[in-house]
Amino acid sequence: MATGYWIARARIHDPEGYKKYLAANGAAFRKYGARFLIRNGRYEAAAGEVWPRNVVAVFDDYATALACFNSPEYQHAIAERGDSADVDVLIVEGYDGPQPDEA
Repeated sequence: MATGYWIARARIHDPEGYKKYLAANGAAFRKYGARFLIRNGRYEAAAGEVWPRNVVAVFDDYATALACFNSPEYQHAIAERGDSADVDVLIVEGYDGPQPDEA
């Protein structure tokens, strides 16, 4: 079964308000077993729009990634965030097919 991923980007307008989201989101991430692969590290925008905060989280599978986002715990975290940031979140199923060196 393919893993599930969240790919998130954010522009934080109100750092103090955003802290409420950060305090609340851990409940959902713990419950659904999220593991962070990328969490606001160094980056270079090679193409496209630049977002100052970038996050990639991995879940056991796509269904779990969706369930986490739609959970009451994560919806509460979103409400806590309010208008403190603009956020895009993509929920993506991992790829289990052949790789370029296997073709």
